Amino acid sequence: METKNESKIEARASARYVNMSADKARRVINQIRGCSYEQALVLLEFMPYRACYPILQLIPPAAANANNNLGLNKSNLFISEARVDNSTTLKRFRPRAQGRGCPIRKPTCRIIIKVKGRYSNRDTGREKEIE
Repeated sequence: METKNESKIEARASARYVNMSADKARRVINQIRGCSYEQALVLLEFMPYRACYPILQLIPPAAANANNNLGLNKSNLFISEARVDNSTTLKRFRPRAQGRGCPIRKPTCRIIIKVKGRYSNRDTGREKEIE
């Protein structure tokens, strides 16, 4: 069986222990996956969800990593992979009636964003990934 050695020219940024349910963050991440850098920033700016803010703070560092470490231009970047994973759950207790305590679970999540560069082929007019 042959294996292909694909070059992975991509930069990443991650946030850990974000105080939010992973399902709520996935709703936003699914909208920006595959978008260009500028388009993702505009989408996140105007979406009405609370999960947009930590994701919006995570995209510019990923682009800066691509610019500084790989020499890629920010205008040619697109979001190649965006992932949200469950993380630890904070367990708290809330006082209830007659001296009882009720458990409260506060979920946290981990957000990972990877960006790649793309270039446009002038002959065909289509865009391709840089490998």
